[in-house]
Amino acid sequence: MNKQIISFVLLLLFSCLVHGEDPYLTFEWKVTYGTISPLGVPQQVILINGQFPGPKINCTSNNNIVVNVINQLDEPFLITWKGIQQRKNSWQDGTLGTNCPIPPGKNFTYHFQVKDQIGSYYYHPTTALHRAVGGYGPITIYSRALIPVPFDTPADDFTVLVSDWYTKSHKSLKGLLDTGRSLGRPDGIVINGKSGKGDGKDEAMFTMVKGKTYKFRFCNVGMKDTINVRIQGHTMKLVEMEGSHTVQNLYELLDIHLGQCLSVLITADQNPKDYFIVATSRFTKESRVATATIRYVNGKGPASPLEKKEAPEGWEWSLNQFNSFRWNLTASSARPNPQGSYHYGQINITRTIRLVSTAGVVNGKHRYAINGVSHMDPETPIKLAQYYGVADKVFKYGLCKDEYIPPSGNEVITIAPNVVNVTYRNFVEIILENHEKSVQSWHLDGFNFFAVAIAPGRWKPEMRQNYNLLDAVSRSTIQVYPNSWAAILTTLDNAGLWNLRSNALEKQYLGHQLYFSVNAPNTSLKDEYNMPDNDILCGIIKGLPHPKPYSI
Repeated sequence: MNKQIISFVLLLLFSCLVHGEDPYLTFEWKVTYGTISPLGVPQQVILINGQFPGPKINCTSNNNIVVNVINQLDEPFLITWKGIQQRKNSWQDGTLGTNCPIPPGKNFTYHFQVKDQIGSYYYHPTTALHRAVGGYGPITIYSRALIPVPFDTPADDFTVLVSDWYTKSHKSLKGLLDTGRSLGRPDGIVINGKSGKGDGKDEAMFTMVKGKTYKFRFCNVGMKDTINVRIQGHTMKLVEMEGSHTVQNLYELLDIHLGQCLSVLITADQNPKDYFIVATSRFTKESRVATATIRYVNGKGPASPLEKKEAPEGWEWSLNQFNSFRWNLTASSARPNPQGSYHYGQINITRTIRLVSTAGVVNGKHRYAINGVSHMDPETPIKLAQYYGVADKVFKYGLCKDEYIPPSGNEVITIAPNVVNVTYRNFVEIILENHEKSVQSWHLDGFNFFAVAIAPGRWKPEMRQNYNLLDAVSRSTIQVYPNSWAAILTTLDNAGLWNLRSNALEKQYLGHQLYFSVNAPNTSLKDEYNMPDNDILCGIIKGLPHPKPYSI
């Protein structure tokens, strides 16, 4: 560590001792290129401290996280912390709407708290197409010691990051999109950065002892496809999904859509030998399959051969599985009170925002739009433009309307920053309507929401009678099946600027995202933190002094 970072850490530790703050965890990450072969073909990937996937952040609810990111790439770089709500602190969200990217050869120190959260998450790059070649890694947030979890402590805790994968470089992939072409089909699937051959010769990725129970945390960190997972010969007990304890149903197979994370318990109750974790692409013409080996201690014998059909077909099976997921109303999450003590179904909806996703061609290039607006990141981040009082020079509010009726003829698409003004602490209903032929997956920064319904067709107000208003899982990502809609409910109680985006990298890059601007009535530290002193400035505010800070 350099002297500046050591001084910063010492200051944090002193503050923690004097003020009784929650513990600090401090990391220094060097972001570099490296050459490895995830699919057996040497290619350039993005490493963090020489690792792919990147280092795991193991922390406990309410811990303070300090990460000094040193960009040693030849391009600007930025990381977001997917699923971390960043309470009152969208300054640390790491999207191009909230932060200037870290220039090559420079660093930026993130400082945030995992306030009132538990569960399985991950981080990933938000600049260019860097996510296509790595730079991602897991985040695990454990419950505080005094708050019980609804299952016994497992013998071990494993992370399984599944992803579709391209063998092209991120610059080549970006070049395809910038010239109006598509990324095409991924070349394969990787599990924790590797793709087992399934021939019984792969090294074991995980080890289990017969009779013991283990926790496996699955995240789909990919770019295009839903991935179905199973563990040969073992039943998976679902216990957690994106920070919520779930009703503990048993599953042989689980669909994990783009951006989604969940945790299962596995009991090592089979004959001691090798078994495969099998990851299979879904909703594709040709299935891609990857394996990782689980080995029983003192086990004898290879894993069984793969089956001809490793995953179900069609999305009706997947929709039925979604409907089986339920919030565990009696379990405590990050706080001592039971999850079910929050009666979201009894809160009056103050605003309905119906978001219809469409696609079209603008100036010979493919674009994706939400309510007719295809998002483009301005040179000056939206959040910084707001803070410096120059928003009118950077973007316009209101381009995206609450209700949208697609034109009967050619789609008219506006390319611009897509910013929606919303009222602080309103309880809103957001309808995500998919008019495409492929499955979508969406993520909302800054909040969890209740995924109360998914159904085929077009949404109408009378569909509310079929909402799950009792035990829908509180989460931050949701899939929408082809020619279908999804309804989510959330309280906008986190002041700041928050990104709603497609988890499909191509669609996100080509405009499938927007920002909710959640402004408290009074600028106060009670509602939102000040811009950090170390924030990077760019665009039209570069070199300007900081505005007057918020006060209590």
